[in-house]
Amino acid sequence: MVATAQRAGVARTRIVVALSGGRDSIVLLDALARLAPESGVALSAMHVHHGLSPHADAWAAFCADECAKRATPFVLCRVHVVRKGGASLEATARAARYAALAAADADFIALAHHADDQAETVLLQLLRGAGPHGLAAMPLHRRMPSGPSLLRPFLALPRATIHAYAAARGLAWVDDESNADTDVKRNFIRHEIARRLASAFPGYPATLARGAAHQAEAAQLLDELALLDAKGAIDRDAPSGATLDRAALIALAAQAPHRAKNLLRWFLRQHDLRPPSAARLAAMLKQLANAAPDARVRLAHCGVELGIHRGRINVHPPAIVPFSIAWQGEAVLALPHGTLEFASCNGSGIARAALDGAGVSIRTRAGGEHIRLAGDRPRQALKRVLQDAGMPPWQRESLPLVFCGDALAAVPGIGVDVAFQAAAGIPGYALGWYPRSSRSLTPARP
Repeated sequence: MVATAQRAGVARTRIVVALSGGRDSIVLLDALARLAPESGVALSAMHVHHGLSPHADAWAAFCADECAKRATPFVLCRVHVVRKGGASLEATARAARYAALAAADADFIALAHHADDQAETVLLQLLRGAGPHGLAAMPLHRRMPSGPSLLRPFLALPRATIHAYAAARGLAWVDDESNADTDVKRNFIRHEIARRLASAFPGYPATLARGAAHQAEAAQLLDELALLDAKGAIDRDAPSGATLDRAALIALAAQAPHRAKNLLRWFLRQHDLRPPSAARLAAMLKQLANAAPDARVRLAHCGVELGIHRGRINVHPPAIVPFSIAWQGEAVLALPHGTLEFASCNGSGIARAALDGAGVSIRTRAGGEHIRLAGDRPRQALKRVLQDAGMPPWQRESLPLVFCGDALAAVPGIGVDVAFQAAAGIPGYALGWYPRSSRSLTPARP
C-alpha cells in the first residue's frame, strides 16, 4: 500500500487508518506505524464513534491509547446514526462511517478488509442476485469522486494470517458484541456458512476472492462498452451533472436492449448511484424510451429522480415540500434546499424601500403567478417565463420566489417585477440563489 501511495507522486503522502479497535484494524495500525517512518508517510488514525453500543466510549478511549503508544495522531469523529426508509441499522451506520472518513484531510484511507471479508461480500452479492459490478466486491484501490481514495492492503490476506500477526506481536483489541448477532446477514454467513465452506473447500477464501477479481475485469469491460455506446450521447459538463441523450438510448434499446440496460446502469454510476434491480432497470428503460416528448417523467431512485428535459435524461433532486418563510432582512437566508443571498447593490435589483414593512416572504410556486419584467413588456405567467428561459420543471418547482405581501416581487435568475425594481442611484438588493444540490458554483442572478 505504501508503494501505491508513493506511486501517486504525492510528497509526504497522508494516510489515515480507519480504526475501529477490532483486531484487523489494530493490526493495520501496528503494521503501518512500523512502516511509516521509513516510507515518508504521514500516518494518522480516525475512530468513528457511532454511539450504538454501551461500550462505544471505552472503544474510543482504547483506540486513542493504542495510537498514543505508537505516536500516531488520532482523530475521534462522533456521528449520529439515523435510519432512513428501509435501510438496516448496519447499512446506515456504515454510510455514516464512510461519510466521516471521506471528509478526512488525507490522500488515502486505509481499511482493514481481508480475503475472508471479500469472500463474505461475494456470497452476499450472489444471494442478492448481483451482476459483475456487485460480484467484483471490494476493490483494492478505489478513487473517490472527492476526498481521499480508499486502500485495502490486506485484501489478499486470509483472516488466519492477520490473527497470527496479532498473536506474534502480542496485540490487544476490542470485540464488538454485534459481530455475534447472526440476525445480521453478514454475521450469519461468517458464523454459519463460511466455516463449512472452509472445511469443505481448502482453497476458501482465496478462490472466492479470485472470482471477485475475475468479475472486476468483466465489470471493467462492461464499463468500456458503455463508454463506446455513450460516445456523443453523454454531456458531462451539464451544471447538474452528466446528462444522456434520450434518442441515443432509444436507438440502442431497439438494436441491443442488453447494451441499453448496461448504458443506463453506467449512467447512474456517473452520479454515484447504486444500480437498480434488473426488473426496476427494465421498467426505467421502458418509461424513459416510451414517454411522449412533452411528458413529465419522474423516476425515483436512491433519493433522487430521473427526468427528461429537451431530449436529455437528467438526474436531479426530488421535488421539495412547499414552504413559505418570512424574510427578516437577512443577507443570507437558509432555505430547505439551498441558500438565498440578498447582496447590497445600487441602481439594480429589488429596491430596498420596496421591501420595508411589506411583509416579505420567500415561497415556492403555487401556480398562477404572474410577473412583468420591463415597462415595455406585458405581464406574463411565470410558468411561461420559466419555460422560455429553458428551466427544467424540477427546477421551476423548487425555485424560491420573493413576495411582498401577496405580490410577486422577484425571481432569482429571472428578474424583478417593474413595481419593485431599484431605479438608477437607488439602493437595492441583488438576488443570488445557491441550490444545495447544484454542482455549479455560479449562482443564478437576475
